[in-house]
Amino acid sequence: MRLRVNDLACERGGRRIFDGVSFTLGSGEALVITGRNGAGKSTLLELLAGRLTPAGGTILWEGAGERSLPECLHYVGHRDALKSALTAQENLDFARDFLGDPALSAAEALEAVGLAHAARLPVGYLSAGQRHRVALARLLVAHRPLWLLDEPTSALDTASQDILRRLLENHRSAGGMIAATTHSPLFLSEPKEIRIERAAIRAGEALP
Repeated sequence: MRLRVNDLACERGGRRIFDGVSFTLGSGEALVITGRNGAGKSTLLELLAGRLTPAGGTILWEGAGERSLPECLHYVGHRDALKSALTAQENLDFARDFLGDPALSAAEALEAVGLAHAARLPVGYLSAGQRHRVALARLLVAHRPLWLLDEPTSALDTASQDILRRLLENHRSAGGMIAATTHSPLFLSEPKEIRIERAAIRAGEALP
């Protein structure tokens, strides 16, 4: 599978946010998206997820047969999209049933993010970092080749960031793809990088 983005542009409220965004992402590759606050990093992920309509350019999803791009991706944004009254396990069980193509069980996914002890706790009782790890655990309960992650290290301590890095590299090793916005280093192996400026884009092949 391959994601091809050509000359993508976005407008919101009649204002051009960015234009000229182009990149290709294939199996096992990661893309790091950087830029100042308000430059449009999160907006780019929303375009890829199908939540917004581009003002120009194309988003091509190749090699997935009849499955559309939204059917092949996980999106984890700033909002954790968890039900506070449900336990961590119940939130993940719901996601696994809703998304289809199940992978790890809720218990296995929580173990992978270091939260096995919190499985039966309502997520409303968890810290911001723990809630974020539950949200990241959703990546593991259903098979989706493309992960779109908006500031995935937000609210994570050093140990949790290391867990995240291993999850991302394991996903790539299995042929998965990642596009992530970040202000902090993700310490991924040889990622591609694009930097978004307002109404402009600077692109490079890989981080040094």
